[in-house]
Amino acid sequence: MYTVEELHRLFIEKLKKESFVKEPKELYEPFSYMLSLGGKRIRPLLTLIACDMFGGKIEQALSGAMAVELFHNFTLIHDDIMDEAPLRRGSPTVHIKYSTNPAILSGDAMLLYAYIFLSRLDTNILKKCITLFNKTGIEVCEGQQIDLNFEKLDEVTLADYLHMIKLKTAVLPAFALQLGAIIAGANEEQTQQIYDFGINIGLAFQLQDDILDSFGDEKVFGKKNGGDIIKNKKTILLTHALEMADDSIKQELKKWVTNDSEEKIAVIKKIFSELAVKDFAVNKMKSYHENATQYLLQINIPDTHKQVLRNFAEKLLYRDI
Repeated sequence: MYTVEELHRLFIEKLKKESFVKEPKELYEPFSYMLSLGGKRIRPLLTLIACDMFGGKIEQALSGAMAVELFHNFTLIHDDIMDEAPLRRGSPTVHIKYSTNPAILSGDAMLLYAYIFLSRLDTNILKKCITLFNKTGIEVCEGQQIDLNFEKLDEVTLADYLHMIKLKTAVLPAFALQLGAIIAGANEEQTQQIYDFGINIGLAFQLQDDILDSFGDEKVFGKKNGGDIIKNKKTILLTHALEMADDSIKQELKKWVTNDSEEKIAVIKKIFSELAVKDFAVNKMKSYHENATQYLLQINIPDTHKQVLRNFAEKLLYRDI
């Protein structure tokens, strides 16, 4: 069994070997720039971890991991354009550095290269993998559109929010795990179980991000609190607060949501604390983590083979509550 560090090194070596220095440079420079910004490479690592967990050959999974990473970065480029985001991983976003049209084209090219890498998989599993990849891609687009729709609404139910983040955030890590399992030759039941594990871990991870954005240790989390509050994001904290608040507090909360004063973050966090929404969100996150653990326990392979994935998931989740 490989360690996460070993798998990360193998993936970075693969990424460096794949040259995207091509012409026209106006198309490929933004492409290469986006990949150079780094990141934790969580999703391709999940593909490699799952493949190793089911006894597969990592060399065969590297192309699948590349497809997952390129698709993820394609979504980030386009999301940044839609969000008008100035920074990504502490550097200018692609559309800021190169302008919008090259960013759109580079994102499109990145998606197509994802298919190129996916097409290198064994022909016996290729049709299944492409079908699942297409399903995942459509769901991610649906989740992004639902999130955009939320911006026009005063209130969003918790159920609607959880549905949105399942599509926008959770289905891709779930697919990444499923892809690694398929490449390794896992059976249908096992590939479904690892997918369900991924959905629940993906939901837990996003809820943890929501919590950390408002209540995390800024030194540990790496950014200032309150970004979601400033952007009026319909997170689990805000949706649950609006569901729990009485009429007077609800009106107060809605007033501050549309306010742009410097007091906004402090006042809304105070309301969150009074309504105990952080505790609710933490319990919800832990519930999804427990669901994921149960799916992992059901997979009929030795427990020792599951330990790398279990530890990796816990490290991602319990960064700082």
